[in-house]
Amino acid sequence: MQIPYAVEAVSLSKSVVSNDTTLPILTGLNLAVPPGERLAIIGSSGSGKSTLLGLLAGLDTATSGKVLITGEDIGQMDEDGRAAMRARTMGFVFQSFQLLGSLTAFENVMLPLQLAGRADAHAIAMAALESVGLATRATHYPKQLSGGEQQRVAIARAFAAKPAILFADEPTGNLDVTTGEAIIKLLFDLNAQSGTTLVLVTHDMQLAKRCQRVLSLQHGVLHEINLADQAAGAH
Repeated sequence: MQIPYAVEAVSLSKSVVSNDTTLPILTGLNLAVPPGERLAIIGSSGSGKSTLLGLLAGLDTATSGKVLITGEDIGQMDEDGRAAMRARTMGFVFQSFQLLGSLTAFENVMLPLQLAGRADAHAIAMAALESVGLATRATHYPKQLSGGEQQRVAIARAFAAKPAILFADEPTGNLDVTTGEAIIKLLFDLNAQSGTTLVLVTHDMQLAKRCQRVLSLQHGVLHEINLADQAAGAH
């Protein structure tokens, strides 16, 4: 029996209407990500990378085509069904951290676990914070944390429930170079430990090269980038 792809897009298109004009963002895009793969999708600002990630995660709906997560067509689900699928199989790390300001670091990590009905939410959340080196900052609120610390909390939250798939959207976009390096090392270390499928969206080619495969999004279509050629060109 063939194992389904972790993430699959089939003839995926997305258009938006602006001033009575239809603007295509993605056109007939196809993508297949095997379980456990680390995939980077690169592209310039405005190329549709974040739109694609939103479609793959079921946060947005396609104009046409379909998205399958572990073989299930999320387009056939209602919003509650997609939310349940996200809670069950996905973790997210965003450029803007997306922490709730009224909750402590610990509470931000624990909330999704509680919503998923995990009886051991408290212990898992604390272990997740320890794994990113923030056990001593558990009672601090986001505004009391640096940008790098906030992103570490977001990574702890993303990995806490041991998701099958992790989506990361420009995870170092709001961080300085040194902090960004530390965050990327943490992200890839945790990913290696957990065997998660990673779909990373970035404009940073150096970051993208740390993945097993790199695709470039241009004019709404994905193109494979040969990393061996990239390496040869650098010498």
